[in-house]
Amino acid sequence: MILVTGGTGLVGSHLLFELARNGDKVRALKRKSSKQEIVEKVFGYYTDDPNLSLSQIEWFDGDITNTADVFEALKDISRVYHTAGFVSFDPADKSDILRINAVGTANMVNACLEKGIEKLCFVSSTSAIGSAENGEILDEELFWTSKGKESVYATSKYRAEMEVWRGINEGLNAVIVNPSIIIGPGDWQRSSIRLFQEVYKGIRFYTQGITGYVDVRDVVKAMIILMNGEFSGERYIISSGNYTYKEILSMIADSLGKRPPDIYATPFMVKTAYYLDWLRSIFTSGKRMITKDIVAGAKNKIHFSNDKIRNATGIEFIPVADSIRHTSKFFLRDL
Repeated sequence: MILVTGGTGLVGSHLLFELARNGDKVRALKRKSSKQEIVEKVFGYYTDDPNLSLSQIEWFDGDITNTADVFEALKDISRVYHTAGFVSFDPADKSDILRINAVGTANMVNACLEKGIEKLCFVSSTSAIGSAENGEILDEELFWTSKGKESVYATSKYRAEMEVWRGINEGLNAVIVNPSIIIGPGDWQRSSIRLFQEVYKGIRFYTQGITGYVDVRDVVKAMIILMNGEFSGERYIISSGNYTYKEILSMIADSLGKRPPDIYATPFMVKTAYYLDWLRSIFTSGKRMITKDIVAGAKNKIHFSNDKIRNATGIEFIPVADSIRHTSKFFLRDL
Protein backbone atom coordinates (compact mmCIF):
# COMPACT_ATOMS: atom_id res chain seq x y z
CA MET A 1 0.00 0.00 0.00
CA ILE A 2 1.13 3.56 -0.75
CA LEU A 3 0.90 6.46 1.71
CA VAL A 4 0.39 10.00 0.40
CA THR A 5 0.73 12.85 2.88
CA GLY A 6 -0.86 16.21 2.10
CA GLY A 7 -3.54 14.49 0.05
CA THR A 8 -5.81 17.54 -0.11
CA GLY A 9 -3.11 19.84 -1.51
CA LEU A 10 -2.52 20.69 -5.17
CA VAL A 11 0.18 18.07 -5.74
CA GLY A 12 -1.33 15.55 -3.33
CA SER A 13 -4.80 15.56 -4.87
CA HIS A 14 -3.46 15.16 -8.41
CA LEU A 15 -1.11 12.42 -7.24
CA LEU A 16 -4.00 10.58 -5.61
CA PHE A 17 -5.93 10.69 -8.86
CA GLU A 18 -3.05 9.23 -10.88
CA LEU A 19 -2.33 6.48 -8.34
CA ALA A 20 -6.00 5.55 -8.09
CA ARG A 21 -6.34 5.55 -11.87
CA ASN A 22 -3.34 3.22 -12.05
CA GLY A 23 -5.07 0.82 -9.68
CA ASP A 24 -2.74 1.37 -6.74
CA LYS A 25 -4.03 0.88 -3.21
CA VAL A 26 -3.58 4.21 -1.47
CA ARG A 27 -3.89 5.66 2.03
CA ALA A 28 -4.08 9.46 2.21
CA LEU A 29 -2.98 11.29 5.34
CA LYS A 30 -4.69 14.59 6.01
CA ARG A 31 -5.37 16.88 8.93
CA LYS A 32 -8.85 16.72 10.44
CA SER A 33 -9.45 20.32 9.36
CA SER A 34 -8.55 19.62 5.72
CA LYS A 35 -11.47 19.39 3.32
CA GLN A 36 -11.75 16.12 1.44
CA GLU A 37 -14.17 17.82 -0.96
CA ILE A 38 -11.29 19.51 -2.77
CA VAL A 39 -10.01 16.08 -3.79
CA GLU A 40 -13.43 15.14 -5.14
CA LYS A 41 -13.44 18.38 -7.14
CA VAL A 42 -9.97 17.69 -8.59
CA PHE A 43 -10.97 14.14 -9.54
CA GLY A 44 -14.02 15.60 -11.25
CA TYR A 45 -11.78 17.68 -13.51
CA TYR A 46 -10.42 14.50 -15.11
CA THR A 47 -13.20 11.93 -14.98
CA ASP A 48 -16.99 11.81 -15.25
CA ASP A 49 -17.13 9.29 -12.38
CA PRO A 50 -14.82 10.58 -9.61
CA ASN A 51 -16.38 8.28 -7.01
CA LEU A 52 -14.96 5.23 -8.78
CA SER A 53 -11.40 6.43 -8.17
CA LEU A 54 -12.17 7.91 -4.76
CA SER A 55 -13.36 4.51 -3.55
CA GLN A 56 -9.76 3.26 -3.86
CA ILE A 57 -8.48 5.74 -1.30
CA GLU A 58 -8.36 5.07 2.43
CA TRP A 59 -8.38 8.31 4.40
CA PHE A 60 -6.41 8.74 7.61
CA ASP A 61 -6.83 11.82 9.80
CA GLY A 62 -3.56 12.76 11.45
CA ASP A 63 -0.79 15.31 11.82
CA ILE A 64 2.75 14.77 10.52
CA THR A 65 4.09 16.71 13.50
CA ASN A 66 2.58 14.05 15.78
CA THR A 67 4.93 11.06 15.92
CA ALA A 68 2.19 8.63 16.96
CA ASP A 69 0.02 9.67 14.00
CA VAL A 70 2.89 9.16 11.57
CA PHE A 71 3.67 5.67 12.84
CA GLU A 72 0.00 4.69 12.74
CA ALA A 73 -0.37 6.03 9.19
CA LEU A 74 2.58 3.90 8.07
CA LYS A 75 1.01 0.62 9.17
CA ASP A 76 1.10 -1.85 6.22
CA ILE A 77 2.69 0.81 3.97
CA SER A 78 5.52 -0.01 1.56
CA ARG A 79 6.08 3.33 -0.24
CA VAL A 80 5.55 6.96 0.78
CA TYR A 81 4.95 10.17 -1.18
CA HIS A 82 5.52 13.00 1.29
CA THR A 83 3.81 16.03 -0.27
CA ALA A 84 2.50 17.65 2.93
CA GLY A 85 3.79 21.12 3.68
CA PHE A 86 2.83 24.63 4.71
CA VAL A 87 3.33 27.37 2.11
CA SER A 88 3.33 30.88 3.55
CA PHE A 89 5.46 34.01 3.41
CA ASP A 90 3.72 35.71 6.34
CA PRO A 91 6.17 36.35 9.23
CA ALA A 92 3.37 35.51 11.66
CA ASP A 93 3.39 31.90 10.40
CA LYS A 94 7.11 31.32 11.06
CA SER A 95 6.75 28.75 13.85
CA ASP A 96 4.09 26.75 11.96
CA ILE A 97 6.14 26.77 8.74
CA LEU A 98 9.23 25.38 10.49
CA ARG A 99 7.24 22.91 12.58
CA ILE A 100 5.19 21.44 9.74
CA ASN A 101 7.83 21.47 7.00
CA ALA A 102 11.00 20.63 8.93
CA VAL A 103 9.85 18.79 12.06
CA GLY A 104 7.08 16.98 10.20
CA THR A 105 9.56 15.71 7.61
CA ALA A 106 11.98 14.62 10.35
CA ASN A 107 9.15 12.60 11.91
CA MET A 108 8.37 10.98 8.56
CA VAL A 109 12.01 10.10 7.87
CA ASN A 110 12.49 8.60 11.32
CA ALA A 111 9.32 6.54 11.03
CA CYS A 112 10.22 5.34 7.51
CA LEU A 113 13.62 4.18 8.76
CA GLU A 114 12.16 2.35 11.73
CA LYS A 115 9.36 0.78 9.70
CA GLY A 116 11.67 -0.30 6.89
CA ILE A 117 9.75 1.57 4.18
CA GLU A 118 10.84 0.54 0.67
CA LYS A 119 11.04 4.03 -0.78
CA LEU A 120 10.21 7.67 -0.01
CA CYS A 121 9.60 10.54 -2.43
CA PHE A 122 9.84 13.94 -0.77
CA VAL A 123 8.36 17.03 -2.41
CA SER A 124 10.64 19.96 -1.65
CA SER A 125 10.80 23.22 -3.61
CA THR A 126 13.16 25.15 -5.87
CA SER A 127 13.33 27.65 -3.00
CA ALA A 128 15.56 25.09 -1.25
CA ILE A 129 18.01 24.93 -4.17
CA GLY A 130 19.88 28.00 -2.98
CA SER A 131 20.50 31.48 -4.27
CA ALA A 132 22.58 32.68 -7.19
CA GLU A 133 23.40 35.85 -9.03
CA ASN A 134 20.68 37.21 -11.32
CA GLY A 135 20.80 35.44 -14.64
CA GLU A 136 22.77 32.42 -13.40
CA ILE A 137 21.13 29.07 -14.19
CA LEU A 138 20.46 27.05 -11.04
CA ASP A 139 20.75 23.27 -11.03
CA GLU A 140 20.79 20.45 -8.48
CA GLU A 141 24.52 20.82 -7.82
CA LEU A 142 24.16 24.26 -6.26
CA PHE A 143 25.06 24.12 -2.57
CA TRP A 144 22.85 26.04 -0.14
CA THR A 145 24.73 28.88 1.56
CA SER A 146 22.73 31.07 3.89
CA LYS A 147 23.01 34.79 3.25
CA GLY A 148 20.53 35.72 5.95
CA LYS A 149 17.97 36.89 3.41
CA GLU A 150 16.22 33.57 2.73
CA SER A 151 12.51 33.30 3.42
CA VAL A 152 11.35 31.20 6.35
CA TYR A 153 9.62 28.93 3.83
CA ALA A 154 12.86 28.38 1.89
CA THR A 155 14.73 27.71 5.12
CA SER A 156 12.09 25.22 6.25
CA LYS A 157 12.31 23.32 2.97
CA TYR A 158 16.10 23.28 3.15
CA ARG A 159 15.96 21.88 6.69
CA ALA A 160 13.41 19.31 5.55
CA GLU A 161 15.72 18.23 2.73
CA MET A 162 18.54 17.86 5.24
CA GLU A 163 16.36 15.43 7.20
CA VAL A 164 15.80 13.37 4.05
CA TRP A 165 19.53 13.38 3.25
CA ARG A 166 20.18 12.24 6.81
CA GLY A 167 17.72 9.41 6.26
CA ILE A 168 19.45 8.48 3.00
CA ASN A 169 22.80 8.33 4.82
CA GLU A 170 21.18 6.03 7.38
CA GLY A 171 19.97 3.65 4.66
CA LEU A 172 16.63 5.12 3.52
CA ASN A 173 15.82 4.64 -0.16
CA ALA A 174 14.59 8.09 -1.16
CA VAL A 175 14.38 10.70 -3.90
CA ILE A 176 13.71 14.43 -3.67
CA VAL A 177 11.85 16.58 -6.20
CA ASN A 178 12.15 20.36 -6.31
CA PRO A 179 9.21 21.79 -8.27
CA SER A 180 9.19 25.43 -9.32
CA ILE A 181 5.92 27.40 -9.15
CA ILE A 182 3.18 24.86 -9.80
CA ILE A 183 0.26 25.50 -12.14
CA GLY A 184 -2.91 23.41 -12.05
CA PRO A 185 -6.58 23.44 -11.01
CA GLY A 186 -7.59 22.95 -7.40
CA ASP A 187 -8.39 25.14 -4.41
CA TRP A 188 -8.34 28.61 -5.92
CA GLN A 189 -7.83 30.20 -2.49
CA ARG A 190 -4.54 28.42 -1.78
CA SER A 191 -0.97 28.24 -2.96
CA SER A 192 0.28 29.47 -6.33
CA ILE A 193 -3.01 29.02 -8.18
CA ARG A 194 -4.59 31.82 -6.15
CA LEU A 195 -2.89 33.96 -8.80
CA PHE A 196 -5.67 33.03 -11.25
CA GLN A 197 -8.24 34.54 -8.92
CA GLU A 198 -6.19 37.71 -8.47
CA VAL A 199 -5.70 38.14 -12.22
CA TYR A 200 -9.43 37.59 -12.77
CA LYS A 201 -10.14 40.43 -10.34
CA GLY A 202 -7.70 42.62 -12.24
CA ILE A 203 -3.96 43.22 -11.98
CA ARG A 204 -2.47 46.33 -13.58
CA PHE A 205 1.08 46.14 -12.22
CA TYR A 206 4.00 43.86 -12.97
CA THR A 207 7.64 43.53 -11.90
CA GLN A 208 10.73 42.39 -13.79
CA GLY A 209 11.27 39.22 -11.77
CA ILE A 210 11.83 35.83 -13.44
CA THR A 211 11.33 32.32 -12.09
CA GLY A 212 10.34 28.80 -13.15
CA TYR A 213 6.88 27.28 -13.65
CA VAL A 214 5.60 23.73 -14.10
CA ASP A 215 2.32 21.90 -14.63
CA VAL A 216 1.12 19.89 -11.62
CA ARG A 217 0.56 16.91 -13.95
CA ASP A 218 4.25 16.94 -14.83
CA VAL A 219 5.22 17.09 -11.16
CA VAL A 220 3.11 14.01 -10.48
CA LYS A 221 4.37 12.22 -13.58
CA ALA A 222 7.99 12.82 -12.59
CA MET A 223 7.38 11.62 -9.04
CA ILE A 224 5.80 8.37 -10.17
CA ILE A 225 8.58 7.70 -12.69
CA LEU A 226 11.24 8.30 -10.04
CA MET A 227 9.45 6.10 -7.49
CA ASN A 228 8.91 3.24 -9.94
CA GLY A 229 12.40 3.37 -11.42
CA GLU A 230 15.88 2.65 -10.10
CA PHE A 231 16.41 6.17 -8.83
CA SER A 232 17.69 6.82 -5.32
CA GLY A 233 19.72 9.29 -3.31
CA GLU A 234 19.19 12.14 -5.79
CA ARG A 235 17.17 15.33 -6.11
CA TYR A 236 15.61 16.65 -9.29
CA ILE A 237 14.41 20.11 -10.29
CA ILE A 238 10.94 19.81 -11.85
CA SER A 239 10.35 22.88 -14.00
CA SER A 240 9.01 23.43 -17.50
CA GLY A 241 10.43 26.86 -18.24
CA ASN A 242 11.48 30.26 -16.89
CA TYR A 243 9.32 33.32 -17.47
CA THR A 244 9.01 36.91 -16.36
CA TYR A 245 6.12 37.77 -14.09
CA LYS A 246 4.73 39.99 -16.82
CA GLU A 247 4.71 37.08 -19.28
CA ILE A 248 2.91 34.79 -16.82
CA LEU A 249 0.38 37.42 -15.76
CA SER A 250 -0.30 38.31 -19.39
CA MET A 251 -0.83 34.65 -20.37
CA ILE A 252 -3.24 34.14 -17.47
CA ALA A 253 -5.10 37.36 -18.25
CA ASP A 254 -5.43 36.39 -21.91
CA SER A 255 -6.77 32.93 -21.03
CA LEU A 256 -9.32 34.48 -18.67
CA GLY A 257 -10.37 37.21 -21.08
CA LYS A 258 -8.98 39.94 -18.85
CA ARG A 259 -6.77 42.96 -19.44
CA PRO A 260 -3.05 42.13 -19.07
CA PRO A 261 -0.86 44.15 -16.68
CA ASP A 262 0.54 47.27 -18.33
CA ILE A 263 2.16 49.30 -15.55
CA TYR A 264 5.71 48.53 -14.42
CA ALA A 265 5.93 48.53 -10.64
CA THR A 266 9.18 50.34 -9.87
CA PRO A 267 11.19 49.38 -6.74
CA PHE A 268 9.90 52.55 -5.06
CA MET A 269 6.30 51.61 -5.83
CA VAL A 270 6.80 48.08 -4.50
CA LYS A 271 8.40 49.40 -1.32
CA THR A 272 5.55 51.87 -0.83
CA ALA A 273 3.00 49.08 -1.28
CA TYR A 274 4.89 47.03 1.31
CA TYR A 275 4.61 49.75 3.97
CA LEU A 276 0.99 50.50 3.14
CA ASP A 277 0.18 46.82 3.53
CA TRP A 278 2.04 46.79 6.85
CA LEU A 279 -0.10 49.68 8.10
CA ARG A 280 -3.26 47.97 6.87
CA SER A 281 -2.38 44.80 8.78
CA ILE A 282 -1.84 46.79 11.98
CA PHE A 283 -5.13 48.66 11.85
CA THR A 284 -7.22 45.72 10.65
CA SER A 285 -5.33 42.90 12.45
CA GLY A 286 -5.33 41.13 9.10
CA LYS A 287 -2.67 38.96 7.50
CA ARG A 288 0.15 40.57 5.58
CA MET A 289 -0.41 40.39 1.83
CA ILE A 290 2.91 41.96 0.78
CA THR A 291 5.83 40.70 2.86
CA LYS A 292 9.59 41.28 2.61
CA ASP A 293 9.95 37.83 1.04
CA ILE A 294 7.37 38.66 -1.62
CA VAL A 295 9.05 42.00 -2.33
CA ALA A 296 12.43 40.28 -2.70
CA GLY A 297 11.01 37.56 -4.93
CA ALA A 298 9.30 40.11 -7.18
CA LYS A 299 12.64 41.50 -8.35
CA ASN A 300 14.75 38.33 -8.44
CA LYS A 301 15.64 36.89 -11.84
CA ILE A 302 16.07 33.17 -11.32
CA HIS A 303 16.51 30.55 -14.03
CA PHE A 304 16.22 26.84 -13.27
CA SER A 305 17.65 23.99 -15.34
CA ASN A 306 15.54 20.88 -15.95
CA ASP A 307 18.32 19.00 -17.75
CA LYS A 308 18.84 16.41 -15.01
CA ILE A 309 15.25 15.12 -14.86
CA ARG A 310 14.87 15.18 -18.66
CA ASN A 311 18.10 13.29 -19.23
CA ALA A 312 17.33 10.77 -16.48
CA THR A 313 13.72 10.01 -17.42
CA GLY A 314 13.10 11.37 -20.92
CA ILE A 315 10.12 13.37 -19.63
CA GLU A 316 8.75 16.04 -21.95
CA PHE A 317 7.21 18.97 -20.09
CA ILE A 318 3.84 20.49 -20.91
CA PRO A 319 4.41 24.05 -22.23
CA VAL A 320 3.54 26.64 -19.59
CA ALA A 321 1.10 28.37 -21.95
CA ASP A 322 -0.82 25.09 -22.31
CA SER A 323 -0.80 24.61 -18.52
CA ILE A 324 -2.28 28.07 -18.03
CA ARG A 325 -5.03 27.47 -20.61
CA HIS A 326 -5.82 24.10 -19.04
CA THR A 327 -6.04 25.61 -15.55
CA SER A 328 -8.03 28.65 -16.68
CA LYS A 329 -10.65 26.40 -18.25
CA PHE A 330 -11.46 24.87 -14.88
CA PHE A 331 -11.18 28.19 -13.04
CA LEU A 332 -13.84 29.70 -15.29
CA ARG A 333 -15.98 26.56 -14.93
CA ASP A 334 -15.86 26.86 -11.14
CA LEU A 335 -16.96 30.53 -11.04
